[in-house]
Amino acid sequence: MKAKTLMFQGTSSNVGKSALTAAFCRILLQDGYQVVPFKAQNMALNSYVTKDGGEMGRAQVVQAEAAKLEPFVQMNPILLKPTQHAKSQVIVMGKSVGNLSAKEYHQQFKTKAWEVIKESMDYLTDNFEAMLIEGAGSPAEVNLKENDVVNMKVARELNAPVFLIADIDRGGSIASVVGTLILLDQEERDLVKGIIINKFRGDIDLLTPALDFIEEKTGKPVVGVVPYFEEIAIPEEDSVVIERRSIKGKRDNLLDIAVINLRHLSNFTDFDILHDEEDVNLRYVRKLEDLGTPDMIIIPGSKNTIGDMLFLKETGLDQAIIKAQAAGTWIFGICGGYQLLGKEIRDPNKTESDLLELDALGLINTITTFDTEKITTQVQGKVLADYGILEGCKDLDFNGYEIHMGTTEDHGKSQEPFLITNRFGKEEKLPDGLISSNGRVLGTYIHGIFDADQLRRQILNNIRKDKGWESITTSNINYHAEKEKAFNELADIVRASFDMEKVYKIMGLK
Repeated sequence: MKAKTLMFQGTSSNVGKSALTAAFCRILLQDGYQVVPFKAQNMALNSYVTKDGGEMGRAQVVQAEAAKLEPFVQMNPILLKPTQHAKSQVIVMGKSVGNLSAKEYHQQFKTKAWEVIKESMDYLTDNFEAMLIEGAGSPAEVNLKENDVVNMKVARELNAPVFLIADIDRGGSIASVVGTLILLDQEERDLVKGIIINKFRGDIDLLTPALDFIEEKTGKPVVGVVPYFEEIAIPEEDSVVIERRSIKGKRDNLLDIAVINLRHLSNFTDFDILHDEEDVNLRYVRKLEDLGTPDMIIIPGSKNTIGDMLFLKETGLDQAIIKAQAAGTWIFGICGGYQLLGKEIRDPNKTESDLLELDALGLINTITTFDTEKITTQVQGKVLADYGILEGCKDLDFNGYEIHMGTTEDHGKSQEPFLITNRFGKEEKLPDGLISSNGRVLGTYIHGIFDADQLRRQILNNIRKDKGWESITTSNINYHAEKEKAFNELADIVRASFDMEKVYKIMGLK
């Protein structure tokens, strides 16, 4: 078996490459093909842990779900997680190899990175019928082409046909298509087999002159015009989507949940499911004046916990969070947010910065000490506590994953809210997190905790009860069913936007 390939590249970042790759994964699956997604190198703070403990980008996880595959690291062999300006943690085949600057990475690691990428491509093409490849940014960044391991170098290696995507909603899409093609080498231009116009609003007939111009100017056919849509809840990778979060309805009918938009925020997809709840207004807050008086404040994961504690201090959000908690606001911290809830953060090996220790929020009596080894594992567990934010939740089950460095120790008498029953694929009895004595502050290392439908609904009902509102007896969302529905709806929209017979011909599939 040698997989047929199709690659999606963009005229820039955030033009819809990830979502369209996911859509085509579902379309090919529906049409009976064994299809697998691939992105050679991903730069993102949204990551996921595979069953065997490997770390990979969330976009390829979403695409794997669209293809109904268990995610594995060959789908995304290189992951770069920015830690500070011009420096990233480098994840190779699911494991961290350290923090490198961009210059260090290109000088010291490019050759090895390409070898790992080639091995992954060989594995995928040998084991699947079709491989859908996502590029990164733009293939025409002339200052980056020499070190390219994710765009045209991949296309050339596989002789993969390329669809070039432009976001017409941004404006300037025609110029971006023409300009991108002009900046490509002739061999690269020859690999581009079609243009996709994405996020189109309006009457398609009014767009026809522009489509004719693109085809005449470039010699490339427009293979698809995809309409703009917002209502389909496909998880997105780029944190730019945070700025597009809508505010629903009237404030007095909704629970107001504020997620602190940390400078190094990671895994914001933890909260996508809350945004979809009908009785929740989920918003992201970076400025002190925007915090207001939310019902619950969530402090999310962070790729640089010390840097984000300094950010909270600089903006005054630290004191605002402390005052909000004293006034009765519920506080929920996940991973780096859990570390920020404590009294102190210690970094004896200078893993994140030159600071050896730093005072944190002090809402729970913990000290976090960073280590050089990273914990990445899927977990299963159940709720231990039965008061405060977790009232009525005892023994409810959940699945999630851990991605963190360091340990958090309790120096008080707080209770552990959760019990991990399976970790690293083995049965465990390991307490996780801490909940304050009044039950209004909770921290945990478990990502994905809100994806558990019963647990999420009971937590929201506890906040409703605190406000004197009636509970909603059942969740209006089934997380996994909603995802399946969204993938099928996305596939329907995209399928209707293409001549799939032509696409399959380009790929060499029947």
